[in-house]
Amino acid sequence: MKSDNLYWRTNENIRVPEVRLIDEAGKQVGVVSIAEALKQAKDAGVDLIEIAPKAKPPVVKIENFGKFRYREEKKLQKAKKGVKTSEVKEIRFSPFIAEHDFETRIERVEEFLQDSNKVRLVVVFKGRQMGSKDFGYGLLKKVIERFGERISIDMEPKFLGRHLAMVVSPLKKSKKTEEKNTDNKEKQ
Repeated sequence: MKSDNLYWRTNENIRVPEVRLIDEAGKQVGVVSIAEALKQAKDAGVDLIEIAPKAKPPVVKIENFGKFRYREEKKLQKAKKGVKTSEVKEIRFSPFIAEHDFETRIERVEEFLQDSNKVRLVVVFKGRQMGSKDFGYGLLKKVIERFGERISIDMEPKFLGRHLAMVVSPLKKSKKTEEKNTDNKEKQ
């Protein structure tokens, strides 16, 4: 129907011998020659727009091009508006992090997961801490145990230079599961 760059061939730029014509009312006229389709468009005082160039024969519509383009751009904007792209957020830890700092970072991870974002957990090692890699793995294991069944692990913990990184994402709960949980709570 439309290409990524919102370009449609119109009037004399349509260079095929036959087209499937749709009139101004949206009714299908049938397969006609391009000359006949152009004549009908000129008689109506509007444009001939190729809306499906890959069809056999191509589909064209008699319509005011400005209105057609406006409507298509609005459709595209509406489609983009409905899509939420999930971001990858990053939380950094040190291998010997204090308990309160750990709790604060866990709260942030919780917020990111509730917003349906992926979270990259990074343990940053400095200097002689590289000799204590087990503490980093233990810290990430503690995070995994904390969230339990609510997360899925997208990337297992692995070292990238001096950083031990891991990516987690929230589990998608089906609506039926959520409804059952709320029904069970109401019954109790």
